[in-house]
Amino acid sequence: MRALCHDCVARFKPAVLRCPRCALKVASAGPCGACLREPPAFDQALTAVDFGFPWDGLITRFKFHQQPELARGLGGLLAESIRNAPAPLQPTLALPMPLSAQRLRERGFNQARELARQLGRALDIEASPHVLGRLRDTPHQVGLSRTQRQANLNDALWVDPAQGARIQGRCVALVDDVMTTGASANAAAHALRLAGAAQVVVWVVARTPRPGELG
Repeated sequence: MRALCHDCVARFKPAVLRCPRCALKVASAGPCGACLREPPAFDQALTAVDFGFPWDGLITRFKFHQQPELARGLGGLLAESIRNAPAPLQPTLALPMPLSAQRLRERGFNQARELARQLGRALDIEASPHVLGRLRDTPHQVGLSRTQRQANLNDALWVDPAQGARIQGRCVALVDDVMTTGASANAAAHALRLAGAAQVVVWVVARTPRPGELG
């Protein structure tokens, strides 16, 4: 299925400067002030678009309305941005952000797993859903501040000890649909580093902009 037309991508995916650490928009090349003051646990973040029209509606359909076929178009959009990024790191393993068993039952599939599969094919790297896991269910993150999200995620993410050797000394990519505050990505990056990953890159289709910046 071709989910995205060329004209829509050309119109709604403008080229913008982004912080190489957190993927928020910046006025000049280099890390943003927040990342200089408090660097995230991951080494780099790359995104295709801001989480706004029309991408927010498309991602909502993909994620909550049983349309996993949209992974092809959204994954292709992200793969193109990764290829065109200035000085991207080179992960050799793509890992989807895990869902709890309850969330998986609710949605019927893990949207991050579908995206990781598409990126693995498009970028010719290994993709595995079995390395990173979620120890417990966490309340929905929508509407929570960064601090609340981080507390919500404490000790929730882990690397399966049986899979740990697969990430030792490697640069790995953490794949998800949207990054809002970065709390989930930070928690996952901490778990991956504790398990021996040398570098962690975050690949997301959309990045939630700062308040008032969209448009």
